Amino acid sequence: MSRSQHSARVRRVDVMKKASNKESGNSGEQEIVNIIPCPNCGKKLMKLPPNYPLFDVQCTGCSFRAQVKTNQSKPKSVVFGAGWQIMNKVLKSGYLTPPLFLNFKWLEKEILKQEIRFYPFVPKKNLSNYTLSETARRADYEMFTYVGMDKLPYFLLYKG
Repeated sequence: MSRSQHSARVRRVDVMKKASNKESGNSGEQEIVNIIPCPNCGKKLMKLPPNYPLFDVQCTGCSFRAQVKTNQSKPKSVVFGAGWQIMNKVLKSGYLTPPLFLNFKWLEKEILKQEIRFYPFVPKKNLSNYTLSETARRADYEMFTYVGMDKLPYFLLYKG
């Protein structure tokens, strides 16, 4: 392996080093904003402020908003969500689950792969809530996961 090939390999591996969930989420949101136009009107998306409830990005030209989840893995059927309380209140109020971008990134034969999927509708039955254990950092906090994502229709917006 030449020095340049080795350097390229090291850079690819460095990109995939384990980032914290927060770091991974922030960089994933930024990637969506940089790569993906609004699925509704085609204009630029922008990040919402940190800790904004329910949504991570919105369109600069229309009222479109969406949630973003980034996973350092091949596409999979179960994806961690977020806090259950706000989602539960929204659903009980008669609103729909927010549209969802899933940003998957993984190494395959030392090559960085990426796939960004857009789910315009995620039914309530695809949300599974659970409570963190008493010993967790956020003891007894209610969370949810997205389940059965491999069975839902989606738009493939980016593959690289």
